[in-house]
Amino acid sequence: MPNNLFQQAKDAVTNFLNGNATEAEKQAAKNAIQAAYNEATPEEKQHLQQLENQLQQHNQIK
Repeated sequence: MPNNLFQQAKDAVTNFLNGNATEAEKQAAKNAIQAAYNEATPEEKQHLQQLENQLQQHNQIK
């Protein structure tokens, strides 16, 4: 069964990075990543870490 929380986290980060994101959207992406960690496989956890890094980098650029 696919990990829906993992997909939601990916989607939230993508939406945040591709739009004029608000602080609330950034927090929603962070929350989605944290929720996905609970059910993630080791490979998914690695990808989630990369998503977190993307959020941090995006914040530093702005």
